[in-house]
Amino acid sequence: MIILLLAALGAMAIIMAGAWALQRATANAGWIDVIWTFGTGLVGVGLALAASDHVPWRGYVIAAMVALWSVRLGLHIAFRVAHGPEDARYTALRETWGAGFQGRLFWFLEIQAVAAALLGIAIVTAADNPDPALRPIDLIGIATLFIAIFGEALADEQLRRFKSDPANRGKICNAGLWGWSRHPNYFFEWLGWAGYPLLAIHWDGTYLVGFLSLIGPILMYAILVYGSGIPYVERQMAQSRGAAFQDYAARTSAFFPLPPRKSP
Repeated sequence: MIILLLAALGAMAIIMAGAWALQRATANAGWIDVIWTFGTGLVGVGLALAASDHVPWRGYVIAAMVALWSVRLGLHIAFRVAHGPEDARYTALRETWGAGFQGRLFWFLEIQAVAAALLGIAIVTAADNPDPALRPIDLIGIATLFIAIFGEALADEQLRRFKSDPANRGKICNAGLWGWSRHPNYFFEWLGWAGYPLLAIHWDGTYLVGFLSLIGPILMYAILVYGSGIPYVERQMAQSRGAAFQDYAARTSAFFPLPPRKSP
């Protein structure tokens, strides 16, 4: 496993160096997210297939799920980047880092490469599960991954439709899933990584390494809720939408989908 993860880290380091070069050439750092998504998917597929010596079908299933997640999300982000302005997160970093932006961004992207390799632990442990049987918990794990991919796609489409209506310009999307969570796309992204432990863990203790798969959802939750996800987005929303965002935040759960509250 260690050799596989080191190989994944090396591959992602090269991929993210390429992402840095691409954003510099295009002057649009939004392409970084596209490259990270496709790169993590490609490396993840390789990890799943390489780690499934004991039970090949597990590697095939997990590789297929990783590929489906990567292609769906990567194409969505690519379309958005190609037809819109630079992501506000990177614009904010340009302003904050000033003349040192490119240098600091390079190492920031290499940290993303490390994060992708750590997420790969969840993929490897799930694919390396030695149990040849299709357990009920495996079916729940696969269903969780499908629900996560579909839910994130639905949230993205609801937001796209809302923004495409000129009548909604300057307004905050609270349609569909966005009325239950301020970041339903982030929630379903996290939920997908929460599916791998279901495929990896043996609760009877016969495959203790499977518990390492919990690194996936724990790390993704930290990134989305405390790192480069929600904090950046909500800071921009608070500045651009003011009181309207404060009211939306008071009514709507930040991450986990919950029935909307009445505004105080």
